[in-house]
Formats: sequence, structure tokens, C-alpha cells
Amino acid sequence: MKKITLFALFALFTLVVKAQYVGMNDKEIQNLKTLTGSDADAMKYYADYHKLADQAVNENPNPIDTLRSEGLLAGNPKKIATANALRDMRKMYALAISYKVEGEKSYLQNLKAYLTAWAKVNISRGDPIDDTSLDEAIEAYDMVKANLKSDERALISGWLAQVADAEIKTFKPEKQTGFNNWHSHRLKVVGEIGFAIDNADYQKFAIEGLKKQVQVNLYADGSGVDFKLRDALHYHAYDLEPLLKLAIVLKRATGVDYYSMVSPAGSSIKKSVEWFLPYVTGEKTHGEFVNSTVKFDQARAKNGEKDYVPGTLFDPKNGIKTLTLAAYFDPKYNTAVKTAKGSTGNYAEWQLVLNKVEQN
Repeated sequence: MKKITLFALFALFTLVVKAQYVGMNDKEIQNLKTLTGSDADAMKYYADYHKLADQAVNENPNPIDTLRSEGLLAGNPKKIATANALRDMRKMYALAISYKVEGEKSYLQNLKAYLTAWAKVNISRGDPIDDTSLDEAIEAYDMVKANLKSDERALISGWLAQVADAEIKTFKPEKQTGFNNWHSHRLKVVGEIGFAIDNADYQKFAIEGLKKQVQVNLYADGSGVDFKLRDALHYHAYDLEPLLKLAIVLKRATGVDYYSMVSPAGSSIKKSVEWFLPYVTGEKTHGEFVNSTVKFDQARAKNGEKDYVPGTLFDPKNGIKTLTLAAYFDPKYNTAVKTAKGSTGNYAEWQLVLNKVEQN
């Protein structure tokens, strides 16, 4: 077991729990109850999480000491073990939502078991591509932190603080990973943790970092560094997703719209989403990875990972997540999401349900 950090010791005696900006707050949970009670499509998505929560209460957590996915080919045993362990993330999120909606204490008790198991075992290497998968655990903790005892909050907050510290320590602005998609994911992870555990230093790192990242990572024409390096819309989307998630947290927490913010270089997240949109609607097509400068892309193609074979056309479905996040700021993307997914319901994705209840 890791030694408890100084931050965790401090948190042990902290009784005040700040508002939720990463996960849904109580008002938003009430909005969700109202929406699912009147809209069958929204209810369908919640029901899936509720069903998973009922399964999770009869299962044991499966934490892993070190997440290892980045840089590993499909089939690598470490990558497989990580993927298996990360199934806990969605279970934790499902337990948190189900507890807040239903009020059933068994969901909370089991969620505490999952969170504390991970807090005792998992140690971050400061690799943002691995740590980005902790999203749902951070959101789950944020939703229920007021319902936990101080010692439980201390343990979980200590774990999350270690993750944020490791991410900040590995940030090297002069390296490519200091301004490509790696840093976008790093900023998202640190920002989410900063607001979940109310750490001003982490919050500042994320906010100031996002301003700079929009300037150096995205271009005024809407494309960006990752598209240039990888010649793949796959990576343009993968870069935008964490920037959008962080922008949503910051809009909820500070009221500032970093989505529309234009950098001194003339770039913005909004411009990069709009540049991407025609490829998701099918108006434009793109052969992926043809001119990639990254050897790992070639290695994955040789490993039989079909999505990385040079020239494979970008699949519009791979842009759905990006547009659902952008739809938080501009609901016009709802239509494009429904079209790409072939959906006729009111909500083509769970994120669109969240957008509704968090903006109501």
C-alpha cells in the first residue's frame, strides 16, 4: 500500500466539500430524474448504467498497479491487463449515478470499495495517454464526495493528487509530447482532478495550459499539430476530445467559454471542430495515416490493426464523441451526431443527455 501523502493528511481533517464541476451536482441529478421520467430515449441510456450498477455490486474491483496501454500494440499482455482493469471505470460511474438517482446505499458502499481499492493500488507513471482513462472514476468521486467520510475522501484524494503530480512532473514543454495530443490529455486529467479535489494549483495548471495549448496545438485554419504529424483525422479527434472535456469543466466551474476563445495565433477549439465537421457528416473524406511521421502508426498497421492501414478512409462514427462534447457549447452538432450514428431518437449518445441536464 502507498504511504499516505501530505495532501491526503490535510484532506483528512478537511470537512468542507466544494461544488461538483466534473460530475453532476444534485440539481443536475434532479434534472436527470425529470428528463428520464418524461423521455424514453434518455431513460434508455440511464437504464443501461443502472443495469451495470446492479451487476457491479456483485463483482469485486480489479485495480491494476500500473496502467500500460500507450505505445503498446494490440495483443500485448500488459495492454490486455490494463483494458480488463479499466472496466472498473464505467462500473464506478454507473454506481455513482445510480446512487445519486435511486438513493440506494448499496451502490455507494460498493462504489467506495472500488474507489478505495484503486486508491490503494494504482500509481501513475505520469503518462497522459494511460491516465486519460481515469475520467469516469474522477467523475464518480466528484459526484459522491460529499457522501463519503473524511478519511475516505483523504485516501481517494491522495491517489488522485499523485496522478496529477505525476502528470505535471512529466510535462516537458520543449518536447513534442509537451504540445501534441499528449498534453491535451494531461491538461484534462490535471484539470478534472483539480476541480474534483479542489486544488488551486492543479486548476491553474490546467487553465493556463489550455490557453497555451490552443495557441500551439491548433491552427488558425482549424487543423492542428496532430493532424499534421499523423495525417489522420483519428488523431485530430483524439486531440480535441480532452480539450473539449476540459473546456466543459471550466465553463461549469468558472463561467468562462474556452471553447470559443481565440488564441493570439488565431486558433480556437471551435474552429477546429468546425473544420472537422464535414468529415463526420460525410461531405468530405480522408485517407488516414498516408503521410504519418510516427513509426508507431506503421507498426500498428503491420500488426494487423486495420484502422491504421495507410489510406483507410476515416470512419465518421469515430467523430461522434468529439461532436457530442462540442454540442455542449453548440447544439447544432446534435443533428450531425444523429446522422453519423443513424439515430432517430432525441438523444443519440449519453453525452447529449448530460449536455441537456447540465445546461437546464
